[in-house]
Amino acid sequence: MGGLVNERLIAVLGPTNTGKTHYAIERMVAHSSGCMGFPLRLLAREVYDRVVAIKGKDQVALLTGEEKILPPQARYFLCTAESMPTDRDFAFVALDEAQLAADPERGHVFTDRLLRARGREETLILGSETLRPMLRALTPDAEIIGRPRFSTLSYAGPKKISRLPKRSVVVAFSAEEVYAVAEMLRRLRGGAAVVMGALSPRTRNAQVAMYQAGEVDYLVATDAIGMGLNMDVAHVAFASLRKFDGKRPRRLTIPEMAQIAGRAGRHQRDGTFGTLGSDGSSASFDPEEVLAIEGHHFKPLDHIYWRNGTPDFSSVGRLIGGLEARPDRDGLRAAPEAIDLSVLKRLAAEPDIAHRARGQAMTERLWAACGLPDFRKTGSEAHARLVARVFQHLSEGDRKLPAQWFADEIARLDTVQGDVETIADRIASARTWAYIAHRADWLAEPALWAERTRQLEEKLSDALHERLTQRFVDRRTSVLLRDLDKKGAEMLPVTIGADGEVSVADEPIGHLTGFRFVADANARHADMKRLMAAAERRLGDELARRAKALASDPDKAFTLATDIGRPVAIFWRGDVVARLGKGRSLAEPRLTLHRTLDPLSAENKAKVAERLERWLAASIGRHLAPLAAIGAAARDKATASALRGLLAPVAEAGGIVSRDSVAASLPALDRDQRRIAANLGLKIGTLDLFVPALLKPEPMRWRLALLAARANATMPPLPAPGSAMINLPDPVLRAAACRAGFRDLGDQMLRVDLAERLARHAHDAREGHRPFVPDPSLSTSLGLKPPAVARLMRTLGFAQHKRGEGEAAVAWLWRGRRPDRADAPRARPGNAFGALARLLPPQAQGAHG
Repeated sequence: MGGLVNERLIAVLGPTNTGKTHYAIERMVAHSSGCMGFPLRLLAREVYDRVVAIKGKDQVALLTGEEKILPPQARYFLCTAESMPTDRDFAFVALDEAQLAADPERGHVFTDRLLRARGREETLILGSETLRPMLRALTPDAEIIGRPRFSTLSYAGPKKISRLPKRSVVVAFSAEEVYAVAEMLRRLRGGAAVVMGALSPRTRNAQVAMYQAGEVDYLVATDAIGMGLNMDVAHVAFASLRKFDGKRPRRLTIPEMAQIAGRAGRHQRDGTFGTLGSDGSSASFDPEEVLAIEGHHFKPLDHIYWRNGTPDFSSVGRLIGGLEARPDRDGLRAAPEAIDLSVLKRLAAEPDIAHRARGQAMTERLWAACGLPDFRKTGSEAHARLVARVFQHLSEGDRKLPAQWFADEIARLDTVQGDVETIADRIASARTWAYIAHRADWLAEPALWAERTRQLEEKLSDALHERLTQRFVDRRTSVLLRDLDKKGAEMLPVTIGADGEVSVADEPIGHLTGFRFVADANARHADMKRLMAAAERRLGDELARRAKALASDPDKAFTLATDIGRPVAIFWRGDVVARLGKGRSLAEPRLTLHRTLDPLSAENKAKVAERLERWLAASIGRHLAPLAAIGAAARDKATASALRGLLAPVAEAGGIVSRDSVAASLPALDRDQRRIAANLGLKIGTLDLFVPALLKPEPMRWRLALLAARANATMPPLPAPGSAMINLPDPVLRAAACRAGFRDLGDQMLRVDLAERLARHAHDAREGHRPFVPDPSLSTSLGLKPPAVARLMRTLGFAQHKRGEGEAAVAWLWRGRRPDRADAPRARPGNAFGALARLLPPQAQGAHG
C-alpha cells in the first residue's frame, strides 16, 4: 500500500454513533478500489455484506484469518487489521477503531497499519477523539475532522434484571457470566440472544437477527459488541465493570466503558446506560465516570504500541532481534510480547526446529506458522506444540501438510452433539483449521479444504445457534408469564392439532396423547410446573370430549399392552388408559383407570370404565373362551363335585397344570366326567392337563397377562410366537415359560402338547418291560438335545438301560411313572373340590390317564 504525493490522509474522530464507518464506506465505493481494516471478523463481515449490496459479489473480497472470499476481479477488500494486504495498491484505504493501537495485545498491528497503510488517492483513519495527540505527533500531515454524536447518551442508574427496559443489551466479561445473565433473562423475561467474540459470524448473525426481529427483547454480549456492531439498542446495562485482560482482572477504563455504552441509541434516537443490581454494588459507575461518558471527555492517549513490521528474515535470530527492537519515535512504546513471538522463541530453542528454519525462505515459513492464532485459548506452551507440528510438515517432503492428517482433524470435529460450551469449543478448533486452509501454500488443494472447513464451521454454527436458542430463549415461558400473571385475564387460547400438539397463543407447549399431556421436552425443568398447570387448566373440555369418544369407539381402538417388565395395561388410540390387577378370578381382573384420567368428571370416568370393562370381557371371551368355559363349569353347582375339583385349579392356573398337582382329583373321575372335560377342551395328558387352543400365541399372551395382573406383577417375557422348543438357562425365564405352557427339561423347554406327543410315541414304541430305543426323528426335528430327551424319558417313568458292547443308541426300560421331586413341579395345595373328591371311592385309572 504505497502512497503518492497527491494522497489525502484524513482522520475522522469522534464517539460511537457518529457515522464514521458509514462515511468511510461511502468514500471507498466512490473510488476505483479500496481496502478497509477492522478490529473484528464479525465487523468485517457486516461491512462486507453492505458493500456487496452496493457493488455486487464479484467486486468485493473478504479477508480474515479464518475466512477468505476473493473473487478474481475483486476491487474492494474488507479485512481484519491483521489480514490487510500490504502488497496491493488501492486507491482508498481506511483503518477503523484505530485507537486500538493502544491495546497491549493487538495494538502493534493497528500502529503498523496507521503508519504504513496508505491509499494512493485517499486514506481514512477512524477512531476515538483520544487518538488526536498521537496523530498530531506521528502523522502531522493528516487532516483531522471531529464528528459529534448523532444522539444523546445518558446515565439511567442501576436496574434489576426483572426491570430492564425492552431493547436492552446486557454486557458481561466472561462466557460464564454471559450464560448466567442469559439464563436469568430466560426465566424472567422469556429469553435473550447471545453475542460473543468467539461466535462465528453465522451464529452471531443468527442471534442478532433474532433480536432485531423482536423475537426476543434482550441481548447478552461480551465487550465485542463495542466494536461497531450496529443494532437497535435502547439501553446498555453492565453486568460488571471489571474484566480479565489476559494477565490480570482490572476495572474497565473510561474509554472502554464509553465504547460499550455508546451502542445505546441509534442515529437520532437517544440511548441510556447503567448497571445491573442496586446502588453500592461492585458494578457501579463513579460520578466522574458518568460525566465523562455522557460528555465524551476522555484522557488523550500518550502512547501507542509498536512492533517492527518489516523485520529481517535472513535468520531466526535476526528475526527475533528485529521483533524485539525498540521504537525510536516519541509516543511509540514497544509492544508486550505477543503469543506469536512467544511461540517463535520457544520453537527457536528446539534443535530440530532451529535446524529446519535455516535461510530466509524457511525463516519466513516458520514465522508464518507462528502467526497461527490461538483460537482455542490454550496458552503459548500448548499452542507452540501445535505450531511445531505444523512447521515440521511444512519443512519436509513437499512442504505441504499431509491431507490425511488434516482430514482426520476436521473429521474429529464434525459432530453437533454436546452442549453450548462443547460446540463453541469445536468452533474455536475449526477456526484454527480454517485459518490453515486459507494459507494457499500450506496444502495441496487449499480451495477444497477451505470449502470443507467453511462447511464444518457453518454446520457447527447452526448447531450452536440452535443450542443457544434452546437454552436461553423460551417463548413459551414468555407467553405464559404475560398471560398467567394478569389477574382476571381471559383464558389462554389453547389449540390442539390433529397430531395432538398443544399450543398456547401459537406457541407449542406440549403434546396430548390419549389423556396424557406431556410438556415440551425443550422446556427446562423449572418451567415444567407452569406448563403443566397452564395446560391442565385449559384442557378440561378436550379431555371430556375424548372421554365421550372413548365410550363410543369400536373394539379396534383398544389394545392390551403387554410390554415386558411393565404392568399389564389397556391402551386407547396408542396411549395407556387403565391398568389390570387382581380381581375375583383369573378371567375377571380388576380394572383401574390410569391417573391421567383423574381430571375427568365422575360421570365421564364411569362411562370410560364401563366401556373398558365391556371390551375386556369381550376380549377375554374371544381369546380365552375355553378357559372361561372351564371356569364357569367349575363354579356351576350342577357340575359333579369330582369334576369341579379338577376344573377349578385348571381355571385358576390359566388352563395348564401339571398332572402331579391334580393327581388326587383324577381317580375320582368317571367316564362321563372325562368326556365332559374333553368337550370343554381340556386334554388330560401323561404329564400335564392343558387346553391345546390356549397354546396359540394370542391366547398365550392373554393368559400370561392375566396371571401377571393377578399377582400384581409386571409382564414376563413371552416365547416367540409359534415356538415349540426354547433354550432358557435362566431360572426366572424358565418359570415364566412354565406358566406359558412349556415343560422344563433343564436348559431346554418343550411345549406341553409336544411333550405329550413324545410321551405317546415312547409308549407306543415300548413292548412291556423290555429295553427299547425310541425313534429319534421326532425329538431331533424339535431340536431337543440328548440331556433334555433323557430328562423327559425319566419324567415319563422310563429308566436308562445300560448299553451293551457295540450298542451306540440309548435304550430305555419302562419302570412305571412316579412323581420325581427333581423333575416335577411342586404340587399346588389341594382345594375344597379336590378334598371332596378324595373322600369318594377310587376309580380305575388307565396307564395314560
